[in-house]
Amino acid sequence: MLPISDYHMHTPLCGHASGEPAEYADAALKSGLQEIGFSDHAPLFSHKDPGIAMDLSQLPGYHRTIEDIREKFSARLTVRIGIEADYMPGYEKETRAMLAAYPYDYVIGSVHFIAQWGFDDPIQLMEWDKKDVNTIYREHFKLIRQSALSGLFDILGHVDLVKKFDFHPTEDMSEEIEENARTFKKAGVVVEINSSGLHKPAGEIYPSQAHLKAYRKQGVLITFGSDAHKPQQVGRDFDKARDWALAAGYDNYVMFAKRKIVKTVKL
Repeated sequence: MLPISDYHMHTPLCGHASGEPAEYADAALKSGLQEIGFSDHAPLFSHKDPGIAMDLSQLPGYHRTIEDIREKFSARLTVRIGIEADYMPGYEKETRAMLAAYPYDYVIGSVHFIAQWGFDDPIQLMEWDKKDVNTIYREHFKLIRQSALSGLFDILGHVDLVKKFDFHPTEDMSEEIEENARTFKKAGVVVEINSSGLHKPAGEIYPSQAHLKAYRKQGVLITFGSDAHKPQQVGRDFDKARDWALAAGYDNYVMFAKRKIVKTVKL
């Protein structure tokens, strides 16, 4: 059975998505989804960049918009209000206060920056040539673990995003992956299976099978997200995402409301 929930989709407020939220909801219905969650990019506290994240002043409007969509589609589709917040060391206090100010159903924690370098930003792609890939992978995984232990997030998004541009380590990262798995279990966070990686240079779902199998072994739970930035991307490749989960040994996933797991669904 295909996943019935897509918890990772954006709105034009992030500066790099298109289509109105109602169009995303319509697309979800057409693809057979029963529940969706909007999780647009939360404001950054390290710097402002209207091309990648909304401004703090836009948060009230974001919530009003999603609440309107929730009401409009209430008879046909469950709509959750989420957000994708970046984890950046030193800004935990500000992030916690921002997340506490609104009634989220779930919060996705993501790492897009290493020391303020946007490693997944195509504009900053050339920076990879100046760095050691093995070091970057280890730094990324360390930040992911810190994000899990911060207590800020319910779900961790695209936990091996570092592979996006198809740069891969030359050293064995299995110990890092195992440590990730143990940390996620200890922290009680859920990991997202994100199908958007199939449409990036890496050409692979986030996270890899090596990651997922380690998480499954530790009992880490999963959700599904398309990371849609256009309505037509909602629920995209969820058949492949399901098979990816099954191949790693998963046979169910979870759904959220009011920042708690409220349902376990069989694949």
